[in-house]
Amino acid sequence: MTKLKYAAFAAIIAVGSFNIFYISRPLSAPMPTQVYLEQLTWVEVRAALQGGKTLAIVPTGGVEQNGPHVILGKHNYVIHHTAGEIARALGNALVAPVVTYVPEGEAAPPEGHMRFPGTLSVPEPVFAAILEHTARSLKAHGFKTIAFIGDSGGNQAMQADVAARLDAAWGADGVRVLHISDYYSANGQVDWLLAQGEAPNDIGTHAGIRDTSELMAVYPDGVRPDRMARHGGRFGEETGVIGDPRLASTEYGEKMLSLKINAAVAQLRALLPPAPGS
Repeated sequence: MTKLKYAAFAAIIAVGSFNIFYISRPLSAPMPTQVYLEQLTWVEVRAALQGGKTLAIVPTGGVEQNGPHVILGKHNYVIHHTAGEIARALGNALVAPVVTYVPEGEAAPPEGHMRFPGTLSVPEPVFAAILEHTARSLKAHGFKTIAFIGDSGGNQAMQADVAARLDAAWGADGVRVLHISDYYSANGQVDWLLAQGEAPNDIGTHAGIRDTSELMAVYPDGVRPDRMARHGGRFGEETGVIGDPRLASTEYGEKMLSLKINAAVAQLRALLPPAPGS
């Protein structure tokens, strides 16, 4: 064997030994401190599951108009933050990526938020399919509880329907699927603002004090202070604002967020047995 052939043969043997060494090494990872699924490796997710993090939060947001002063992705920023805080408070949860495509009204002819440029909408059956197959994926990996938490009103009914159907179907497998409704509909935000002296019409229902304050707290660059107006009146056209965003503040936003987080945590704890070691 020539020196050149011997060197090539030796190199092949060395590379093969290197690959065998790394392939045969056990794949392991410590229990992750990160709660966002998309920021973990599969090995870290396996370690989390083995360590008891078997609750998966599926947050849903949306891309919709929020007046001239709040960006279209408001719900996604808010629910990404709150879902992470809910998972940390529970101690046994990971957070799936935010579902950003949700029902926002018909496209032809445009209705609801779809009358404003930039809003994106999918039919309810499509949204339901996304929820179901996300849950099926999580169940396949060993998650024992899957919790839908939605930051938008239009997401709530379909989340409840899908959760009820899958919860009934998977009970024999020891898997729960829950719609955490209190996060959105029983969080005490309006009562708290009324107690601060804010009027119902100023609190409003969309792109007013609550929505604007929440985004100020999690992503202030998403708010355009120079475009705020009560019900959007000074713009001379329909604006999609119901309330008075001029009364919003970061301090209000932090309180609004904490009320949502606490409501979801309380409901989950009421529905589920305590996490190991809690």
